Parts: sequence; structure tokens; C-alpha cells
Amino acid sequence: MSYEAVSPRLSGRDFCRRVLLLHHVSFRQRAASGELVWPPDSVVNITSRAVTFDFFYGLVPQEGQGSGFIIDKEGHVLTNYHVIADARQVEVTLHNRKKYRATVVGTDRSHDLAVIQIKGSEFTPMVLGDSRNLQVGQKVYAIGNPFGLAGTMTRGIISSIRPVQEPDGMQIDEAIQTDAAINPGNSGGPLLNWHGEVIGINPMIASNVGQSAGIGFAIPVNTAKAVLNDLVTLGRVRRPALGVRTIPITPELADQMGLAADNGLLIVQVVPGGAADRAGLRGGTEHAYLGNIPIMVGGDLIVAIDSQAVQDQQALSQVMNSHRAGDTVRMTIYRGKKKMDVNVSLGEAREQV
Repeated sequence: MSYEAVSPRLSGRDFCRRVLLLHHVSFRQRAASGELVWPPDSVVNITSRAVTFDFFYGLVPQEGQGSGFIIDKEGHVLTNYHVIADARQVEVTLHNRKKYRATVVGTDRSHDLAVIQIKGSEFTPMVLGDSRNLQVGQKVYAIGNPFGLAGTMTRGIISSIRPVQEPDGMQIDEAIQTDAAINPGNSGGPLLNWHGEVIGINPMIASNVGQSAGIGFAIPVNTAKAVLNDLVTLGRVRRPALGVRTIPITPELADQMGLAADNGLLIVQVVPGGAADRAGLRGGTEHAYLGNIPIMVGGDLIVAIDSQAVQDQQALSQVMNSHRAGDTVRMTIYRGKKKMDVNVSLGEAREQV
């Protein structure tokens, strides 16, 4: 791999600042006033060290690199779960090349998020923005450490908002697709809006060659904000659970079963003692077959939660991701032909790794 010097007089960090100034002339003034954080100072390089077993060589040390960013003055750093997964040792390098031994505080494999912590003082946290109402075509900036090149910034636009599946099978709801260059080593780094606020966390790219091909994805920052308190205080996420087993209903199935709505989730089974059971929701009572699969029909049909339509398990998952265990939601159901609202206090689902 060959590199060309963009400017021999500018370091990588200074170049990032110069580019940001070109797009927002008041950036330095707002940073000096304390209104806006200077992003490159808060983005860190993360080195994880693990040990794997090789049939011929036995235990073999393995090292990986990624990115992250400081989220508070106590030294908590947000990154991707896969950056520190199975690591025996985690090291954080700041923009001034100072190194810290980090401890893993909390992990959320389902959202590919993790919080680690370094001990020290005078940390400058990033500003967490809002990932609602993002627009296709909006300018964004990705900062990280691709191929170990610390403090690298790339720019692009939001190409789309779509659900995507990570290599390990985990689903990212409403992932931010961008053409800003994201390469190996960028994982865990922030995706910024033009105000310098974090709107996403960069976990992956779509490429046949293992490097940027103009299609990168970021986890919406609101997904991270919803679980940060749990990760920092509990070390895990209190994942909400309804305690039901459901099947999605299509207009064809609704017509065959004589249901009152064309779409929704039919409750096949209610977990005894679960949230739905405590709220009085009902599962199926009659045996039937869906193709060759035996099911129970006659249960309640879920059509909405907090006025948000629920037509399949993915929609249900999106709603659940915006809540924590203990929250109360208003569920709209059909019981036979009768439409009704039921308040459900969500239970906790233990994460299965």
C-alpha cells in the first residue's frame, strides 16, 4: 500500500481540523467557547489483545485494533462490542499518544456496543447528538483509526437509512448508510454531523475487498444512548421482554382465520408469569397447522404498541429496542372482533450469548 502526503506541513490531526474549518468557519470559535467539543481530541485508538488456540502452535497471542470515543469526564469510552470481544487486555491510545490500560465496563452484544473505561483526568467527551429525522443527502464525517492511522477523518453523505445484518447475524435497525470512507480500524469510531455531534457509531462496511467500497454503516446514536446508563451502571442491558411467542399475520392468513385486522402479530403462546401474562393477554387455545407446522390459534392479535403499527417481528424488535425492562407500554390488540388497549409492564429478558 502506498501513501501520498496531502500536505507535508500538516499532521493528520491538524489536517482533520483544517478540513472541518473549511466546512464550518465558526467551528474553532465555538470549541473555544465550550459550546462544541473538538472531535479529534476525543476519538481514541483501541488495541485489544486475546489468546487463541492453534492445533500446531498451541496458545497464540492475537491483536486487533479499532476506534472509540470518550463520552464523559470519567473516562468512559464507547466502542463496538466486536472490537473488544474475548480480549484479555485492552489498551487505549489518546490523540497525544498517551496510553492507558482500559477495563471493560459493560457490553451489549445484541447492539454491537461496549463501554470501556480509562483512569485519568482532563478527558474531553464528545457531544452525543440525535439520530432522529436524519435526511438522505445530509453531510457526515467519520473519524477513526483506519489501518492504524490515528485521527483520520473522511467525509460523505447519508446514502440511506435501512436495516442491515452484521456478519455475526446481529440486526441493526435503521442503520445509517454512508459513502464516507470506512475501513478496517474505523470500527467503534463516531459518525458526526456538521455540528460535530455524534449521530452514529461505525461498525462495518459492505465490500468484497475488505476495505471501503463506498458503502459503510453506522449504528444510530440514539440506540446507544438508550442503553448507556445500563452499560455503565450494570455492565449489561436490561433487555425488555413481552413473554409471548407470535406469528406474523398477512391479509391472506387473516382472511383464512377470520381475524379482525389484515396485519399484526398473533399471540400463539403466553409465557406463564411473563409480562404479557401479568397484563392478561391471551395465547392460542385451538390447534391448527401453518403449512406443516402445528400452531395454536385463537389468541390476541397485536396490531400496535404506543400507537406504532406492529406488523412483524422486526417491527416488534424496533419498538422493544426503544424501551428498557420495567417500562410500561400501551398495546393495541384485537380479542376476537373487539379492539382494546392494554397496559403492559415489560419484563426483563436475559441476554443469550
